[in-house]
Amino acid sequence: MSGTPVVASTRAELATLLAAARADGRAVGLVPTMGALHEGHASLVRTARERVAADGQSGPVVVSIFVNPLQFGAGEDLDRYPRTLEDDLAICEREGVDIVFAPSVDEVYPGGEPQVSVKPGPLGKVLEGKTRPGHFRGVLTVVAKLFGLVRPDVAVFGQKDYQQLALIRRMVLDLNLGVEVVGAETVREYDGLALSSRNRYLDDEQRRQATALSRTLRAAQEVGHYGLDVALDSARAELRAADGVDLDYLVVTDPDLGTLPDVVPPGTEARILIAARVGTTRLIDNMPLVLGEPVAPREGAS
Repeated sequence: MSGTPVVASTRAELATLLAAARADGRAVGLVPTMGALHEGHASLVRTARERVAADGQSGPVVVSIFVNPLQFGAGEDLDRYPRTLEDDLAICEREGVDIVFAPSVDEVYPGGEPQVSVKPGPLGKVLEGKTRPGHFRGVLTVVAKLFGLVRPDVAVFGQKDYQQLALIRRMVLDLNLGVEVVGAETVREYDGLALSSRNRYLDDEQRRQATALSRTLRAAQEVGHYGLDVALDSARAELRAADGVDLDYLVVTDPDLGTLPDVVPPGTEARILIAARVGTTRLIDNMPLVLGEPVAPREGAS
């Protein structure tokens, strides 16, 4: 399937468009978005395309475009969140998306806010969840609804929203949803800034200041082999040298966002996450870390 994507705005239209693929047994790929698409989203579409074509019989790739009110708290940017459907459709066409699901709020939440929603559990109360109570309940609820409507075999999410990715994986595991969740690498600008729909809120000076987030993470990444304390000290030193960055949190966790052991064995995989405001815009980023001295190869090993 290729060419101009077909736009579905209702559940019935979406079901009709997917019926043929299901009858043929082809895999369905889903890329859930809130629109304002950029090259990061385009990379997710390409990943989805690769996954549904893995068996030599390409199935449809669905991109959902829906600004989900349930995940915005009081005083957050729901009203000013960019809505650029025409530009989004152009990117979808360029990337060979088959179906764009662009429903209204009433179509997704008939009768208003749902009476039953998905509770994110302990992981939903830390980091972003601590700053934005209720956010992940909204995220997981809409993702669960999209999984029910699209019934994808594969769903692709970006690693920039790492806590979101971890929670979606946990939801799929705990609720036996049968969807393969793929986390795609974060796409960055030439200067390291992670691509985000919220970057458009930054003026030129704030755009320059925002690069401190990725520099902070790389500073830790580069010395992670010396251990956790050294990695964090290096990251904090980079932050102290930055201007215009109001830090919310800077933490190192295990890859599943759990607590690292008191004694970190050499070669331990970890994740460093940062959130900060630049001007009035809140940005997040993360990178993988390997902590501790590398384990020396055994004699004679190749």
